[in-house]
Amino acid sequence: MKNKLTEPKFRFHFRLARHLFGAAVIFLWVGPSGAAQPLMVTGGGTGTFYVDLDGDGEIDGSHFGFAVIQNPAKVVGHFMCQMAGNKDMLGLKLMLVEGQVSSAFFAPDSVTFSGTGSVNLANGTKFTDVPFTVTVTAGGPGVGTLQLTVIGLFDGVPGDTIPGDNNYSLPVETVETGSISIQ
Repeated sequence: MKNKLTEPKFRFHFRLARHLFGAAVIFLWVGPSGAAQPLMVTGGGTGTFYVDLDGDGEIDGSHFGFAVIQNPAKVVGHFMCQMAGNKDMLGLKLMLVEGQVSSAFFAPDSVTFSGTGSVNLANGTKFTDVPFTVTVTAGGPGVGTLQLTVIGLFDGVPGDTIPGDNNYSLPVETVETGSISIQ
């Protein structure tokens, strides 16, 4: 009697089954990849402080947009926050803070990211290589929050919540339109 496993049409199936069994054993022994998934925080819209920070009779806020990705090896991202048009601040036509994000800390309910960028006041004044820190929480209108600190500039200017620390620490701003997402 012939051995069916030695016939050509069964050899392929036998080898395939042996390889699949071997792969399954290796997978179960080693386990799934321990590589960390990238973490990401994104947001865009307008925000409100719910108060008149600069005494001009208008409730202050900003337009914001950002995307930050943390891979196991590095953090990349961009941040932009401007007070312009319908969101004026300190009597300026524009106050724009934007720059590259270089570090991030992802906590269960918030993300704090930092970087270096520029501050443009649109009156001929522009500061470069300015460090900034931003803390955000996820959510849409009335839920998500953003807090910007410009480091080393504007200490004590209206809206600064911690005068004397050499920084411009704005109060927490609540999302008015748009959203912030943490993934």
